[in-house]
Amino acid sequence: MAGRWIEHWEPEDETFWKEKGEPIARRNLWFSVLSEHIGFSIWTLWSVMVLFMGPEYGVDPAGKFFLISTATLVGALARIPYTFAVARFGGRNWTVFSAFTLLVPTVAAFVVMEPGTSYTTFMAVAALTGIGGGNFASSMTNINAFFPLRKKGWALGLNAGGGNVGVPVVQLIGLLVIGTAGATHPRIVLGAYIPLIVVAGLCAARYMDNLTPVQNDTGAAKDAARDPHTWIMSVLYIGTFGSFIGYSFAFGLVLQTQFGRTPLQAASLTFVGPLLGSLIRPVGGRLADRYGGARITLANYAAMAVATGIVVYASGIESLTVFLIGFTALFVLTGLGNGSTFKMIPGIFHAKAIAQGLRGEEAAAQGRRLSGAAMGLIGAVGALGGLAINLAFRQSFQTSGVGTAAFWSFLAFYGVCFALTWAVYLRRTTAVPAKPQLSYAEV
Repeated sequence: MAGRWIEHWEPEDETFWKEKGEPIARRNLWFSVLSEHIGFSIWTLWSVMVLFMGPEYGVDPAGKFFLISTATLVGALARIPYTFAVARFGGRNWTVFSAFTLLVPTVAAFVVMEPGTSYTTFMAVAALTGIGGGNFASSMTNINAFFPLRKKGWALGLNAGGGNVGVPVVQLIGLLVIGTAGATHPRIVLGAYIPLIVVAGLCAARYMDNLTPVQNDTGAAKDAARDPHTWIMSVLYIGTFGSFIGYSFAFGLVLQTQFGRTPLQAASLTFVGPLLGSLIRPVGGRLADRYGGARITLANYAAMAVATGIVVYASGIESLTVFLIGFTALFVLTGLGNGSTFKMIPGIFHAKAIAQGLRGEEAAAQGRRLSGAAMGLIGAVGALGGLAINLAFRQSFQTSGVGTAAFWSFLAFYGVCFALTWAVYLRRTTAVPAKPQLSYAEV
């Protein structure tokens, strides 16, 4: 796919941005959102499929948690190669390819989704849906290259939020099917997505562009992997995005297993949290643009700890209403934190480039080079946090029949993230530095 290539791209040049860059960047953003949206829907497909799996499928709750964990794991691992594919093949070309490959897991699920299919087959097909999780990494890396630093919080937040909306949308479609045709027709959900995948691929081919300046740079990956901030931000991203995707996969099963909801009752509630968390993600990016990503992230982790405490309390008194309030608040806060943490990444590497003596477009290019590489690693580790959440729920329900123990572990982790954010990016030192320090409070 030779595609369309843009040879010159300098978004930090205000004249270039106003006269030419902004409309091109925005066009690529909208169609990137469309493709990533479908990718998220396919990645989280099994959070819906398990609601259709009644007793006749012969899969217990622990087995269902393991199915969704399989999809989470593959999606996390796929993010690493997807990140570097943009530079190797071009953002437009890879978006077209990655969109059409979503037909593979969707058609496979359409074929096997019926009672009598072996559990091994279900696991294999659930693993295939993980490629939808890879779309996020390539999409974010691509859009990161199109926008200037001052616009990245909004652009990356909108790109990720529009993609994340794919989670509640597939759950809404599942609810519609269960409420109208019943819980014995999962193929209707799958059939609805096949033409949508084709549309996303065709739109990417028609309206998106490749950037020639974004060249394959294996050195950037090595430099990003050696930088401690890549791994610090990976931990923080586990707490935000890892929580979002883990809760999105598990919410319906938690309602069925802990509160005895029917598939229809569970489906009617599961989409609300992911929807709100997705819609608020650009707000997190915008707030980070204005007040600094580290400040917003710190406040967000404090609020997440409070919301988790409400969920623990609700589990103890067995109140579904209080549980839903706390869990919905958690979803909103994971979305807000998603936006603020991802805004921090390009800001950190741009600040480091300036501290090394680079200025202007040279500093901006170095920041884009390293932040684009780091995003794939950070996104992959963050998605593995979703796997940890699914496995924690599985163990908690196996051991005690409720998810309370899992929520206690999440609460402790949010405390660690709060302390890490403050210690690395906000704590002020009184010592006089030998060379200029980085001002991370503004990233």
